[in-house]
Amino acid sequence: MKSEKAVVVFSGGQDSTTCLYWALERFAGVGAITFDYGQRHRRELECAVRIAKELNVPHRVLDMSMLGQLAPNALTRSDIAIEHKEGELPSTFVDGRNLLFLSFAAVFAKQAGARHIVTGVCQTDFSGYPDCRDVFIKSLNVTLNLAMDYEFVIDTPLMWLSKAQTWQLADDLGAYEYVRDNTLTCYEGIVAGGCGECPACRLREKGLREYETAKRGGVRL
Repeated sequence: MKSEKAVVVFSGGQDSTTCLYWALERFAGVGAITFDYGQRHRRELECAVRIAKELNVPHRVLDMSMLGQLAPNALTRSDIAIEHKEGELPSTFVDGRNLLFLSFAAVFAKQAGARHIVTGVCQTDFSGYPDCRDVFIKSLNVTLNLAMDYEFVIDTPLMWLSKAQTWQLADDLGAYEYVRDNTLTCYEGIVAGGCGECPACRLREKGLREYETAKRGGVRL
């Protein structure tokens, strides 16, 4: 029987929306929290608000604009190109983003009586972001428990999945078409199919093609 509460760190993208469906299937009470950190486009926030409303999930948007002031990057500055040079972090990497987001989500979760924090970080397709690694999540989980004297569990249902397997999970949850048609992953702010050119769109589309090919062949990834 479902009894525990969870808070989902929610952007309105493919990964976090899949995680939201995952949490709704497992927990008695699910809320979502979205961070406004001065994103390159406002459509991400609008998409998150819309999806939470459509799925009837309590939702909060918190002001984290200070992050964009501290760490200028391609996700918060339109004059910085989106690129990933060999041997360097992607220009879309925001220093401290997941550290801050999960820490603030933990404060929010404790006030709500929730012990589970769900995030869509993934080491398999992590795009070079160090704060998407499993070792970071495990370390932060211990730190949050000690800092707040509260037994949190940071759930990462996508940690070891490829993007194609994430599409498969969405399908298993009965959310494949909804996630495909309503989420925003594109760095340029285009919903569903996206721009087709940015790294996020290319990763999403590659995974989608691989999953659809496997599904047609009756193969589970």
